[in-house]
Amino acid sequence: MIKLGEEAIENIAIGAALLGTGGGGDPHLGKLMALQAVRKYGPVTMLDPLEIDDDMLVVPSAMMGAPSVLVEKIPNGNEFKRCFNAISRYLGKTVGATMPIEAGGINSMIPLAVAAQMGLPIIDADGMGRAFPELQMVTYHLDGITASPMVVTDEKGNMEVLETISNKWAEDLARVATITMGGSVIVNIYPMTGKQVKTSAISNILSYSEKIGAIIKKSMQTGCNPIDELLDLTKGYLLFKGKINDVLRETRAGFNFGKAVMQGVEEYKGAAFELEFQNENLIGRKDGAVMASVPDLICCVDLESSIPITTEALKYGRRVAVLGLPCDRKWRTPKGIETVGPRYFRYDIDYVPIEDRMKGVVTK
Repeated sequence: MIKLGEEAIENIAIGAALLGTGGGGDPHLGKLMALQAVRKYGPVTMLDPLEIDDDMLVVPSAMMGAPSVLVEKIPNGNEFKRCFNAISRYLGKTVGATMPIEAGGINSMIPLAVAAQMGLPIIDADGMGRAFPELQMVTYHLDGITASPMVVTDEKGNMEVLETISNKWAEDLARVATITMGGSVIVNIYPMTGKQVKTSAISNILSYSEKIGAIIKKSMQTGCNPIDELLDLTKGYLLFKGKINDVLRETRAGFNFGKAVMQGVEEYKGAAFELEFQNENLIGRKDGAVMASVPDLICCVDLESSIPITTEALKYGRRVAVLGLPCDRKWRTPKGIETVGPRYFRYDIDYVPIEDRMKGVVTK
């Protein structure tokens, strides 16, 4: 049992933004929401999954929609209580804890704000170990856990409770509601028992995010670039250093789609890199050769400070480093690859673990 105060939240916000692979919403906005809640209601209790009772009702909380919409459509804070009250009434059981559904800027912060506001503990776990764009892209889905009942609400007070025949149907129907409600909503989804959390979730994601964030924050104070230390902690790889030459993006069907084109700098001078995303970074190519693809993590950071950069913050002229991190082993199973592999996103390539690509086993 650990108490999370303002310093921990600052670090988690930075670390989760890196693990969010460009998605998960604006980390600054999410951090402000969490800090405001903690200042008003006090520190949040974080529990290791092994500390919770098997029959506890745990309900993840998150934002759904296009992250760029949040710049103008900010949650008012009442959505959280409305969601939890609705799911408690529906299930006839009191919610015992919340947790992130993914690691990402706002979606690691919302559960902290919820926990503070509702007086609930937060579980040190999530369902992705990174961020993905669709609701069925969680380890719970791999283990046959249903997304229903799912609660969707907006800042105006509109609310839906969805009971669906599959997790993909939950994604499709909730996506329609999200678009209708203005492009972003607050959701409760995948209500689980403590036992299911222990067996299906990816453990220690918040504490892992905090370690990453602490490294980056320390480097901001000392002026030393932390890329080598980050790669050592995450077992990751430096894929590219470059200046962004062009960014193409559009908001479509409730997602941010786009591509960033980079020209190499320093030891990568003369090379080119293309990064394609759908909310999150999906595939990276250096001079046309695939360097990394989902479900492995592709993360953009500022070249000088290593501050994580979201897809909506990719802009012409910005100098970045592109990092590739191995995903959790659960995503490397046949069902994991079927659910979040490159072919699901309509790329005509097979998934190859990043460590094999970086060894030169596969170059394109």
